[in-house]
Amino acid sequence: MENNSAAAFIQLKNLTRIYHQGERQQLVLDGICGEIQRGEAVALLGRSGCGKSTLLNLIGGIDRPDAGDVVINGSCINRMDEHGRTLFRRRHIGFIYQFFNLIPTLTVVENLLLPLELNGWDLAEGRRRSMALLEEVGLAQREASYPDQLSGGEQQRVAVARALVHRPALVLADEPTGNLDAESGQQVLELLDRLVRDEQCTLIMVTHSQVVAARTDRTFSLKQGRLVSDGEMVW
Repeated sequence: MENNSAAAFIQLKNLTRIYHQGERQQLVLDGICGEIQRGEAVALLGRSGCGKSTLLNLIGGIDRPDAGDVVINGSCINRMDEHGRTLFRRRHIGFIYQFFNLIPTLTVVENLLLPLELNGWDLAEGRRRSMALLEEVGLAQREASYPDQLSGGEQQRVAVARALVHRPALVLADEPTGNLDAESGQQVLELLDRLVRDEQCTLIMVTHSQVVAARTDRTFSLKQGRLVSDGEMVW
């Protein structure tokens, strides 16, 4: 990534996203602007369907805005072609989803090794990195297990390790505890918080929970297509 030390790590510039349903248009994001600094942990709150996941997908380059730009460390990802966005995500972004999204035909360690192989890591180095992270999440002894042999909490711990294995600068988490019981969810949050801080990543986490959001550096709500903090429109 291009290094631009004078600017914020993430810049959101007048982001607009409109969904088309036949002749009907739904304005989901309405000219959002804002900045996130390197190493910050930010929570994004809001009711279901308000556009939280849409915003996360725009930041991750999975979707493109109808207007505006997403700039990450000087790189405007929405102006890249599809191949460029894919490479950018592969190298610089880690994703954590509510439903784990582990590959069921791969073992635990193979799920971690796959993104490293795609990024051209040396196999031996990649295995050392994968096993070190599995040790961190308490699952080194389950390296040869398949996802369906793990509990939900264990699968999400593997998903956290997979998101961080290639040392991304940015981690995007979409309701990472939404499919877990309270105890497992708390364990995953503590693990995610510790590893993100240790790895010096920037974290943006979508959540419905004020308790989860309280663990981050800043919290914003998405209302009527705009970002709000403490009742005041800030982005």
